[in-house]
Amino acid sequence: MEDDNASSCSYRHAMRSCSTVRFSSPTRISSSSSSSSVSGSSSRNEDYDGVYENDGDQELVRLCQGSVESRGLLASEEAQESGRPGAADHLVVMVNGIVGSAKDWKFAADQIQAKLGDKIIVHCSSCNSALTTFNGIDFMGKRLADEVQEVIGRTSGLKKISFIAHSLGGLVARYAIARLYVPAKKQHIKSTSKKFQSPETKSVCLSAGLEPINFITLATPHLGSRGHEQLPFLFGLRCLEKLAISIAHWFVGRTGKHLFLADEDQGQLPLLQRMATDCEEGMFMSALRAFKRRVAYANVVNDHMVGWRTSSLRRESQLPKVKLSPVDAKYPHIMYVDKMQPLVNESKRSCQKTQVRELDNLSAQDPLEEELVTKLTEVPWERVDVTFHGANQRFIAHSTIQVKRLSMHAEGVDVISHLIDNLEVP
Repeated sequence: MEDDNASSCSYRHAMRSCSTVRFSSPTRISSSSSSSSVSGSSSRNEDYDGVYENDGDQELVRLCQGSVESRGLLASEEAQESGRPGAADHLVVMVNGIVGSAKDWKFAADQIQAKLGDKIIVHCSSCNSALTTFNGIDFMGKRLADEVQEVIGRTSGLKKISFIAHSLGGLVARYAIARLYVPAKKQHIKSTSKKFQSPETKSVCLSAGLEPINFITLATPHLGSRGHEQLPFLFGLRCLEKLAISIAHWFVGRTGKHLFLADEDQGQLPLLQRMATDCEEGMFMSALRAFKRRVAYANVVNDHMVGWRTSSLRRESQLPKVKLSPVDAKYPHIMYVDKMQPLVNESKRSCQKTQVRELDNLSAQDPLEEELVTKLTEVPWERVDVTFHGANQRFIAHSTIQVKRLSMHAEGVDVISHLIDNLEVP
């Protein structure tokens, strides 16, 4: 009870400090209205004229979200009122998961703004919500990319960008950053991060014209949901898991096909396979590699929507031993932190892959899952394993890790604190 009271006090304090947290109203954004906002993106927008499957989807988003934009000011207007024009130059885009909304990030956004408001502008995306999250990862990613372009276009002084996404939102963000990606060019500038600063001319990859800093996901099914025990509420029953592959689209539309890699349409590879490569559709891996940090928060147990392997980008043999003692008393639900490792050279990487294959006995594994984990981990990730074992809200871990609603998910406050305390803010 004392922890809940403390969390409530912290939440009330954040509410008083969140003047630049932005909830945008959803709009239908076509390629013609946004392609000029960011150089290098127009070629990928030629075949895209809005991404709502039908006219009712846009109205559905509007009704579900409400006029949330009225609760905040645009960043430029707020900067003028506060007498600090252009003070905050780092845009943090927060992306909700399936059947979610911008409101799901309200607590975390308020906390980020309270602690880092002089450096950061928080934007809670609202272009994908409610039933429109069934439209498919590609449609949702295009909408998010256009929304980000629009925000950048109307906000002056931005130099850096980060993404924080929950669940399905992590896959949507990965698709969006490929559309926003600008290949590296030689520029006579120094990195804005002291940690990565270099006095020499350097090649800088940009995301929507900004320097990409943090890419953070919480309980995101990076490897999809088709593997054994990757969708925990099926209880690991292989008959149900096989059935889910063929009928998921009955319940969650095109998104279900994408999550179960059952979208081999017109001879194309499944979308999640394409998103683990650089291809004609998008420079997915290059865009991901451009970020200074990539972090995957994962629930160890009691997440009935997303399994531990898929959210932490690991093979079964790579999962750490479950322990109940936290790594830091300040964060009682953080069980294990796997710090980012530098990329190994090609010979060492080949040797490591061979060793992993021998350990995992791939004949018993899903080859698609193996391909995804191999390719996605060619870039370094920080992995943060979370357990709510013994907590009152442990059986709703999927929402608790995000603190979707403070009154229901207060046990996850320390996870949000850990995220903010470790956020790279150059």
